[in-house]
Amino acid sequence: MESLKGKVAWVTGAGSGIGEAGAVALAQEGATVILSGRRKDALEAVAARINASGGGKALVEPADVTKAAAVGKVAEAIRAGQGRLDILVNNAGTNIPDRTWTRLKPEGIDTVIAGNLTSAFYVVQASLPMMRAQKAGVMIHTASWAGRYIGPVSGPAYVAAKHGMVAMSHTINLEECQNGIRSTVLCPGEVATPILLNRPVPETPETMARMIQPQDMGALIVFIARQPAHVCINEVVISPTHNRGYISTMQARAAAARQ
Repeated sequence: MESLKGKVAWVTGAGSGIGEAGAVALAQEGATVILSGRRKDALEAVAARINASGGGKALVEPADVTKAAAVGKVAEAIRAGQGRLDILVNNAGTNIPDRTWTRLKPEGIDTVIAGNLTSAFYVVQASLPMMRAQKAGVMIHTASWAGRYIGPVSGPAYVAAKHGMVAMSHTINLEECQNGIRSTVLCPGEVATPILLNRPVPETPETMARMIQPQDMGALIVFIARQPAHVCINEVVISPTHNRGYISTMQARAAAARQ
C-alpha cells in the first residue's frame, strides 16, 4: 500500500456525506485535500475540522460543478497552487422528490442529469491534463447501486445518470491506462447521507443506522487511493448487510409460494 503523505486530492461534494468522509479520511493519511461544493460554509466547517486534526490539510474551493467554467477555475487553482493532482474523488450528486415518470418534469430531469452525470464529466475533463502530465493519478467516482441495478426507489433520471457514470469510469481506464491513470467507480447501496432526505418518504434514524455509514465509504476511498500504481480497482459494488432490496425480494418470493 502506498503512502498518501504529500499527495493532493480534489473532492467534490465535500460538504457532507461521502464527500466529507472521504476528505477527512484522506487528510488523516497525510493528503492535502481541496474541497469543492456549492455551500461555502459547509466546506469551511469540514476544512476547519481537518486542519485542527493535525493530519493533512484542507483548502476550500467552492464551485457549482454543473458549470464547466466553475470546474475549470478550480482545476486551474489546483494546478497553480499545488502543481499536481494525485487523487480525484468525483462525488457530487443530487436527487429530487418528484422522481417517478408520473411526476417527473423537464426541470427535474435537467437537475438530476446535470448534478450526477454532466458535472462528473466536467470534473474528469478538467482533471485529466494534470494527471496526464505527471503520468499518474487515481479517480474515484461515487455512482450508486442504481448504477448497476434498475429499481423503483431512485427514479429513472438518477438510475440513468448513475449508469452513465459507471460507463464513464470504464472508458477512462480504456483510454487513459496507458497514461498511468486509474479510474474506480463505487456502486454503494443505501448510505446514510443527507441525499436520502430527498426521498418521497424520508428515512428514519432506525433505518439510517442499518445502512452503510459515510465513514465506511471514507475508509474504502482511502483503500483504493493507497493501491500501488500498477493496480487498478475498476469497480466496487457494496451494500448494507441488511439489504432491503434483497429482503423485499425474498418476502415476495415467500408470499408467492404460499399462494
